[in-house]
Amino acid sequence: MVLKYPFVTEKAAMMLENENKLQFIVHRDATRRDVKRELERVFEQEVSEVRTMMTMKGEKKAIIRFVDANAAEEILSRLGIM
Repeated sequence: MVLKYPFVTEKAAMMLENENKLQFIVHRDATRRDVKRELERVFEQEVSEVRTMMTMKGEKKAIIRFVDANAAEEILSRLGIM
């Protein structure tokens, strides 16, 4: 499993509302392709863009944009976060 858990902060919530993006903490050795493949397989939503970065805590964070305008909100509601 490439995905660890969703990263939910105030900034992440603003990105969700304004830009249709979600943030996930992923395994350090996961590539953008791995993250995209995993999200599309698990949540059955088409991913348009994946960006990755390292946090100050040494974790890898992925910012994911979806093709469908409501996909990010739907995924968080499935996970029980929204």
